[in-house]
Amino acid sequence: MNIIAVDDEHLALKNMERAVRAAIPDCVLSCFGEPSKAILYAKEHRVDVAFLDIEMGGMNGLQLAKHLKDIYGKTNIVFVTGYSEYAVEAFSVSASGYILKPVSEKAVTLAMEQLRHPVSAMPDKRLRVQTFGNFEVFLDEKPLHFARSKTKELFAYLVSRQGARCNNNEIAAVIWEDRADSHALQGQLRHLVSDLTRTLTSAGLNDALTKHRGYLAVAPDKLACDFYDFCNGNAGAVNKYNGEFMAQYSWAEFTNTYLERRLQ
Repeated sequence: MNIIAVDDEHLALKNMERAVRAAIPDCVLSCFGEPSKAILYAKEHRVDVAFLDIEMGGMNGLQLAKHLKDIYGKTNIVFVTGYSEYAVEAFSVSASGYILKPVSEKAVTLAMEQLRHPVSAMPDKRLRVQTFGNFEVFLDEKPLHFARSKTKELFAYLVSRQGARCNNNEIAAVIWEDRADSHALQGQLRHLVSDLTRTLTSAGLNDALTKHRGYLAVAPDKLACDFYDFCNGNAGAVNKYNGEFMAQYSWAEFTNTYLERRLQ
């Protein structure tokens, strides 16, 4: 379960952190003193529950809650404040709960028992692929190292095909668009496929790639990907799209045009 706590008062935030950790010891908890940083975090991670102080400088908790809901509609909002008069307004943004300061373990436990949106298990995917902006690959949230830039580009193209099988001629024409097909080129491609297989296997991800009689494909269900989430209508992924898709690869511009049309 992924939880955030936001309060611009340091001592209040530390008290909230202690109460949440005591009530939910197995959660992933991230604490923020600035609402803007919480929003940036939410754009990269699914937030199941957000404990938000209402009275904050700049952006208050009610405004922050609306931003979080826009990113992921099923984020459970629990407001934390010293002022009971905010209760009615808090529930106008579909809050799951309302806690008065100082926050206690008992109050957090009660709030968790009354969540508006049941929290489902986080996907067990160690491999995360970022396609919006530049193409990047992360294993357990650390950059995955590719020995060759062309190996990384090969993986990028397979990801862009969303699990569709790609034959060697198609891949070679995309990766080396300025070169005619030849035995030497096909040999280079075989080396790239071997290098990609070694890279994924050494990371314990040998099932992320499928090979069958001259065809190659990525296994979409083995990775988390902003592009796939976008295509599935995930609001958070749609909000993260910045007008660029795998920006370092010219062949990706066709998909970028498709994404832009989807937003129209």
